[in-house]
Amino acid sequence: MSAADQTNYYFKKASRIMDVGERIETLLATPLREVKVQVSIELDSGEIRTFIGYRIQHDNSRGPMKGGIRFHPTVDQDEVVSLASLMTWKTAVVNLPYGGAKGGVNCDPSQLSIKELERLTRKFVDQVHDFIGPTRDIPAPDVNTNPQVMAWIMDQYSKYHGHSPAVVTGKPIDLYGSRGREAATGRGVLYVIREILRDVALPIKGTRFAIQGFGNVGSHAARLISEDGGRIVAVSDVHGGVRNPQGLDVPALFEHVKRHGTVKGFNGGDACTNEEVLTADCEVLVPAALGGVLTKEIAPAVRARIIVEGANAPTTPEADEIFEKRGIVVVPDILANAGGVTVSYFEWVQNLQHVAWDEDRVNVELEKIIKEAYERVAHISRTRKLPLRTAAFVLAIGRVGKATVLRGI
Repeated sequence: MSAADQTNYYFKKASRIMDVGERIETLLATPLREVKVQVSIELDSGEIRTFIGYRIQHDNSRGPMKGGIRFHPTVDQDEVVSLASLMTWKTAVVNLPYGGAKGGVNCDPSQLSIKELERLTRKFVDQVHDFIGPTRDIPAPDVNTNPQVMAWIMDQYSKYHGHSPAVVTGKPIDLYGSRGREAATGRGVLYVIREILRDVALPIKGTRFAIQGFGNVGSHAARLISEDGGRIVAVSDVHGGVRNPQGLDVPALFEHVKRHGTVKGFNGGDACTNEEVLTADCEVLVPAALGGVLTKEIAPAVRARIIVEGANAPTTPEADEIFEKRGIVVVPDILANAGGVTVSYFEWVQNLQHVAWDEDRVNVELEKIIKEAYERVAHISRTRKLPLRTAAFVLAIGRVGKATVLRGI
């Protein structure tokens, strides 16, 4: 099943419960626009290299479209379509005035110099600048992109359209970025964890967590969960993992990662694989890397009581059904990792209003939105006896469908 098929599976499962009808279902599922571009740059060696880039705009019924840009060798049109669709439902779940979009360039950033990455980013903007904008489509960071890449996007777009900081979010603080944005997705994961643990009568203090992925989302989630008293028993990144049933020393782990660029080799625990992190003996599992890691093969071995999806689409439909049968609660990505897009919304608002919020205000507003979204999803789940994922899609489809009909088809 392709990435787009997986997202549509979850969408159709909810839409048929809602009985929206085949025509409205097709209308809501079909992307508004799909842009595929050739991005050719001169490498430092003088060689010409051509990459393929995408910007998929899924829906704009509730506002300008919003979604990250990723640089990764696996980027293809199917993946980006899937992620753009997820952004539509994610922004609707947390009730932001946005639709969904996603972008990416098929490349391996680890094989490119900083100057090559800059040329690649600027050339990509050259190809898509007519399709994005502060009131049309606002990109953001994603896998292998960061505040520096967002700064290049803002600068290149502004060369065509005048000074436009609101064209992109996740920018450096010195270039109109928002305080709290870097940790926002991980912080949103923490806020969701607090809510779900309260519902199942588990205190966060002493509860065991395993986190697969130690990039922006996983590392901040680990730090914040640890500060709240949670016990991190296993973590991993692309190079390997480390586990300690007594709990990892998270500050020491951060120092190790700062020195070595990976959790691998940390002497505060035993080496382990990514798969062993996913099947760790814990109460809460946080997959926070790439999609598709929780498959039907690994699902029977997962020992966590609760899965909180820090990554986009980490669970395949087959695995999701196994978790449901086993009574494992899954907090879906379109709720669990919505902290990033929520603080991106705050950044966009600050840019449009030419103001800057302090970090305390950002975090208070973020918690308010995440808690309200969780409560709405949990209420639908309880009253209609649905899994949290299906309940989240029901909430999102209802909001997007209503906006679509009210605007006129």
